[in-house]
Amino acid sequence: MLWFALTLPDLPLQVFTRGVDDPGTLAVVEHHPRACIVAATAEALARGVEPGRSVAGALAVAPQLQLRDRDFVLEATTLDECGTWAGQFTPCVSLDQPDTILLEVSASLRLFGGLDALARRIAEALVPLGLNAGIAAAPTPLAARWLARTSPGKLMRASKGWARSLDALPVGLLGDGGTVSKPTLELLRDIGVRRIADVARLPRDGLARRQASAVIDTLARARGEQPDPRPWFIPAARFESRIVLPASVERTEPLLFAAGRLFSGLTAWLVARHAALDRCRLYLEHEDVPETLLEIVTGRPGRDEARLALLAREHLAALTLPAPVEALRLSAEAPATLPARTPDLFGDPETARDSATLLLDRLRARLGPDAVRTVLPVAEHRPERAWRPAEPGSRPARGVCGPGPRPLWLIDEPRALGSMRGFTLLSGPERIESGWWDGDDVRRDYYVARTPDAVLSWVFERLDPPGGWYVHGFFG
Repeated sequence: MLWFALTLPDLPLQVFTRGVDDPGTLAVVEHHPRACIVAATAEALARGVEPGRSVAGALAVAPQLQLRDRDFVLEATTLDECGTWAGQFTPCVSLDQPDTILLEVSASLRLFGGLDALARRIAEALVPLGLNAGIAAAPTPLAARWLARTSPGKLMRASKGWARSLDALPVGLLGDGGTVSKPTLELLRDIGVRRIADVARLPRDGLARRQASAVIDTLARARGEQPDPRPWFIPAARFESRIVLPASVERTEPLLFAAGRLFSGLTAWLVARHAALDRCRLYLEHEDVPETLLEIVTGRPGRDEARLALLAREHLAALTLPAPVEALRLSAEAPATLPARTPDLFGDPETARDSATLLLDRLRARLGPDAVRTVLPVAEHRPERAWRPAEPGSRPARGVCGPGPRPLWLIDEPRALGSMRGFTLLSGPERIESGWWDGDDVRRDYYVARTPDAVLSWVFERLDPPGGWYVHGFFG
């Protein structure tokens, strides 16, 4: 077996900073057992705000410091999101609380081009999520976790004697992911144990007498001498992700950056499920007013992150915020299976159709869902009633087809022509007599005619008194 471990040591801070490009001077506060700083941004660290410092001391050195209370629930949901995201690399994912994701990748190495290529792929895919992680690989999950914590980037293969590489690690790691208690670790330090190799030289009988058998078990699991089964993470059937902003946002432009983080997670969820979707919901959360809903609808099922971001941009550009935004939430459900397609030698035949669909999606996002319509024929001879507006992509009812050539530009009310002088009749007549049953009957002879300025028009002669000639539309 081969395991990747991804540790998120700054998770308490990253859950607040991943939604913005520049978080500024920000620190996270934990109030138990006393209020102190547990994490701070690079700008805050440069000003002397260090983890473990009291809140009063931090504000004394950085008066402009922004403080956020640690949110354990948000950390847990973000770790779940990472587990869902990791499903695109392997179905064997396990969450190792509070800040580690484990991936068993032995069956995925050939697919991704080997261990080194997979490590690069994982690191690159983390960037759009806005998360920084230490990444390492080892034959056991516990060893991979320790290496990700102390030696990010180390990729250890299952070769003979690989476990000896753990000897140089600090003894404090026995409490990281293991069952070794703090008193036991203090006992080991008191007797001069500093590294894993020092523990291996201690007599096991002595450790057992001092109730330190957990040390032996932890080392055995890390070295692969004892089984270390892990519960597999099962992604939710419904995608839900939330980003809390470090400060209230009053303009829509900065929200697109945070929305991009959410779309990256959604795309990974779809890739892991070999699925696609045609709609999702983006919620903008406010403090004192109801949340704002943006319904993002694509013309066809897909999982194109750039397409979703483009449509979100159009929605946000047309939006007036009712109140500052505190957080963003993205939800999606009912994905459809996306069949794989073999690349075409002469290009993708769906490209042109997809471009037209994307144009429709952008217009609907910018102008509103009811502003972009298509026209379908109706079983009716009167031109004014021979069509109806419909959703783009709709098809006419079975058996209904157009009555013949009709101009794309149909005038709402036919315009009377004082004279037909200069008009040239090119085709016709097409007689239309209809509507006697609803009181709006017409009797007309229609012609295709050329106007004096060479415009093709659709004209008719009214057969009912007082008669006369009218123009009803123009051809392109």
